[in-house]
Amino acid sequence: MQILGVDIGGSGIKGCLVDTTTGELIGERHRIQTPQPATPAAVAHTLKALVEHFEWKGPIGCGFPATIQHGIAKSAANIDPSWVETDVEHLFREITGLPCFVLNDADAAGIAEMRFGEGKDRQGVIILVTVGTGIGTAVFVNGQLLPNTELGHLMLEGMIAERYCSDAALKREDLSWSKWGKRFNQYLARLEFLFSPDLFILGGGSAAKMDKFIDKIATRAPLVPAASLNQAGIIGAALHAAARQSPARKRK
Repeated sequence: MQILGVDIGGSGIKGCLVDTTTGELIGERHRIQTPQPATPAAVAHTLKALVEHFEWKGPIGCGFPATIQHGIAKSAANIDPSWVETDVEHLFREITGLPCFVLNDADAAGIAEMRFGEGKDRQGVIILVTVGTGIGTAVFVNGQLLPNTELGHLMLEGMIAERYCSDAALKREDLSWSKWGKRFNQYLARLEFLFSPDLFILGGGSAAKMDKFIDKIATRAPLVPAASLNQAGIIGAALHAAARQSPARKRK
């Protein structure tokens, strides 16, 4: 089954067609800069432009940087505050004219890794951490997702963690990879204390740069890069849409 997977982030909106049976991208990924301010109308019309780029007429899966409950945004950490209580699924369907299925962006990345990547066939507690404009998390226990964990908002050094050790923090403070790695290790250590995970999976752009800071990571649980690196959110969003489209789901 082919589905358009979209990863909506604070700086970019990325999409690609995905073969949901294999998890492979079909063709080239396309990226459009996230509009500023990232209001509902502006983002929805940017999504429409992305859909038109692919000349797509089928279902769309969207990873979105917010807590999502029943298609409705309940937070807005790295996008415009006007998203709170917006029915994201309804808005995207209205603007694109296509069936859209929305979930938290980190949960999307986690779903991809558990199906096709580093979490495949793994039991125990697995935490995926995506590092970008903010920090997203997806927590799985024996393969089951605990949705919308938002552990990037834990307090660390007197501020929320994503202000302290996100990619945005690295750039804003012009940190070396060594200094950033020490900060990120503090964050992982806090997660380890709270959840005793068996494995950490790193997603987002930093996953491809682990060699620059892995020597600063001292957690008991191993940290590994996501198998699909920065594409996990796109793949997981498509998988989510496929699950929502399945005949078994429709019969319930």
